[in-house]
Amino acid sequence: MKAMILAAGLGKRMRPLTDHCPKPLLPVAGKPLIVHHLEHLARKGVNEVVINVSYRGEQIIQALGDGERYGVSIAWSYEREPLETGGGIRHALPLLGDAPFLLVNGDIWCDYLPDPIALGDGKMAHLVLVNNPDHHPQGDFHLAHNGCVQLEGSPRLTFSGLSVIDPALIAGLPPGAFALAPLLKNAMQQQRVSGEHFQGSWVDVGTPERLARLETQLQAAP
Repeated sequence: MKAMILAAGLGKRMRPLTDHCPKPLLPVAGKPLIVHHLEHLARKGVNEVVINVSYRGEQIIQALGDGERYGVSIAWSYEREPLETGGGIRHALPLLGDAPFLLVNGDIWCDYLPDPIALGDGKMAHLVLVNNPDHHPQGDFHLAHNGCVQLEGSPRLTFSGLSVIDPALIAGLPPGAFALAPLLKNAMQQQRVSGEHFQGSWVDVGTPERLARLETQLQAAP
């Protein structure tokens, strides 16, 4: 299975850190944040990685190269202007192929990956959900007893930024900028999105303060 890391965002919430450095290259525990993803994917046997870039994309490409030093092979999907999550995936489909792939938000940190076979027959996506962090107490979705992710219901959990996606969810749409969330929500209404509740270590590295907390957490780890 291939993986796609989303790395084309402007990093506005990370300013001023991202005024001169793209968010994926911000250092944490001695290495760029995106390198943690690459090394984790390699340890799990996921060696083919597609990365979309836009803002300061040349810096990211120059820093990571072909990925060989991290145990992966990187294919680059360059966007002249950010295409949002859905449009970015649509633009990268020629590199991803027709099989389901892992999708990783570039601005999270997690020591887990969903099992590639988690995407069951007829499902368009499988989402990893986590306990609601302090900055997002209302959560995003409900995980039903049958394993389907629902828009309504209680308790609610937060989408972690880790998922398995069937390219068919996006392949029929025209190129351009569009969000992924409406497509997922439509599939949820059709009972075509499954999920799991992960309760291990996960951080949404969305602000300088949370990046600093992750630095402290990783430096303290054995």
